[in-house]
Amino acid sequence: MKFRQSVLTLVAASCAFASLSAVAADKTKVEFWSNSLSPKFDAVMKDLTARFNAANPDIQAVWVDVDWDAFQPRFISAVAAGNAPDLVNLPVPWAAEYAQKGLLLPLDSKINGFKGMYTDAALKDVTYNGKVYGLPWYNSVSIIAYNKGIFDKAGLKTAPKSLDELFAYSRQIKDKTGVAGFAPKVQEFSSWFMYQGLPVIQNGKAVFNSPEHVKFVERFAQAWKDGSIPKDVFKMEFEQEIAAYDSGKIAMMTTSPQALKRTQTDAKPVYAQTVTASFPLSKGNTPFGGYLFFWSVPQGSKHADAAIKLGQFLTNDANQLAFSKATETTFPSTRNAVSDAYFQSGANSADPIEHGRAVAAEAIRQARTLTVTGLPDEAAMNKKLQDELEEAISGRKPVKQALDEAVAFWNGKLGAK
Repeated sequence: MKFRQSVLTLVAASCAFASLSAVAADKTKVEFWSNSLSPKFDAVMKDLTARFNAANPDIQAVWVDVDWDAFQPRFISAVAAGNAPDLVNLPVPWAAEYAQKGLLLPLDSKINGFKGMYTDAALKDVTYNGKVYGLPWYNSVSIIAYNKGIFDKAGLKTAPKSLDELFAYSRQIKDKTGVAGFAPKVQEFSSWFMYQGLPVIQNGKAVFNSPEHVKFVERFAQAWKDGSIPKDVFKMEFEQEIAAYDSGKIAMMTTSPQALKRTQTDAKPVYAQTVTASFPLSKGNTPFGGYLFFWSVPQGSKHADAAIKLGQFLTNDANQLAFSKATETTFPSTRNAVSDAYFQSGANSADPIEHGRAVAAEAIRQARTLTVTGLPDEAAMNKKLQDELEEAISGRKPVKQALDEAVAFWNGKLGAK
């Protein structure tokens, strides 16, 4: 009798295990790759994954984080081998290239019911040749932080509200105080052309040597000549710009609000004099510094519908807000999330970081990723443009000649006649 009961117990246990295995086997496994978020943001990503799985018992989302340097070769290899992940986290420049090569699925028909929650600018960033290739996630944007003490000495009362004022204020600051006005990020100058609404490539040809382009670059050359921008601006990366602002060598810093934490810690007297304001729009109708990451579905995904369901979950208002709070440096790309009190409560604050966060959240509504995509030899082409622009801005070569030479190089790479 005992033997029979033992056998029945084993049979029952085996059936239960088989039943659980069948349930697990029936789940749709969705593998999604993020980009360089681990280990710093493990907590928020694991929480998002767990909550999605709990709410969707028929789907098992599996999070995989891939390092920035390894991401592109691993992704391309996976797609080529027929083992593509179901959802991938990409920045705009990569995704544009992949969309052009047919490596991503257009999503228009699958997201019409909810795409209206994203900002218009973010949707434009994920649209190529009239088709939407992704679900906007987190973004960034530049604001202006300025030293009120230097502004007072220069006779200036408010932040510049246009690009013309930005250059004019910088010249006045230099003339009145001897301090450079600001340090424009000239390392990717094609972004400045786009900010100004000037085309870089048209009909397959580089066109950034027109009279309008020449005149625009000449403004930077004049500012470099008269000291409105620093002489070492070509070497100024993120760290150097903060150091220059903190030491009083520039009056304005164009950066993210969280960069001011360095000033708050390292240069308290400067932080006490700091005021934040929005980066002015120009003819491109966007502030500077936007850089959007979003979720795309690769060609070859075996579970596209489930992947889109996961992407919608990750990018909804509540979860975008949760991710922004976890990072403290990124901003959502949905209309409602950027309106949340977490961002907007600082609108009237005297604290530069709190106020800057509110300013940046408003700017996100119009922020575009200003980058030229789909270049056949991106590294060489951008280096040629930067080398020629440094020659032009520093006065070692006429602006028109420098742009002509860069355009000729680009068109050689583009195969344009």
